[in-house]
This record gives sequence, structure tokens and C-alpha cells, in this order.
Amino acid sequence: QVQLVESGGGMVQAGGSLRLSCAASGGSFSTYGMGWFRQAPGKEREFVAAISRITGGQTSYTNSVKGRFTISRNNAEKMVYLTMNSLKPEDTAVYYCAAERTRVIATMTHEYEYWGQGTQVTVSS
Repeated sequence: QVQLVESGGGMVQAGGSLRLSCAASGGSFSTYGMGWFRQAPGKEREFVAAISRITGGQTSYTNSVKGRFTISRNNAEKMVYLTMNSLKPEDTAVYYCAAERTRVIATMTHEYEYWGQGTQVTVSS
């Protein structure tokens, strides 16, 4: 079983940057594919980015964040990161880290087995 704890959220002006971190404990971290999702008020949770297990050689992004967000992982430290640049007000949401072991790259919420508690990101205009 894997426990996930996100950090790094906050309030930032449009055009600014944030780096979200997700610390994992328990389980064999490198064997889990990792993903970031977000949920804005009144909306469903949506996929943001994912990185494959072991080497992290494959990544996937939702179209709205391509070129602005980067997902990365450090297996030795059991961490996954989401670097967010050129932030927009529409990026405002609670961001969740998730882990799975059934796909090469997983982009759907139901494919993920473990979830963190979320961290708030607010982008002001």
C-alpha cells in the first residue's frame, strides 16, 4: 500500500510558477506509475499529467497544460513533481497526486489505486 502526501500549493499571480511535490511512503515506489489530477469547484476531477513507472521514460499531459507543466519523478527519494509555469486563472484547483500499477500510462481517475489528500493552487488574474 502506498501513502501519498502533496505539498507546494499556494496562491500565485497569472504568469507565475509553482512546483508541486508528492511524497510517497510504503510499497515499491518505482513500480508505480504516477499521475497528477485536479478538481476545480463544481467540476469533476480531471487528468493533468502522468509519468510511467521505473524510468519515467513516458509522460502524458492534458492539452491545456502542454508546454507549461512538466511531470518528473525521483525514485530514490520517492517523490513525484509537477512544475507549473505560465499559470493561468483556469489552472485554479485542488491538485491531487495518484499512483497505479496497471497501465503503461494512465490518464483516467478509475485507473489509479492510491490518492493523496490534495493541495490547493489558486491563480489570480
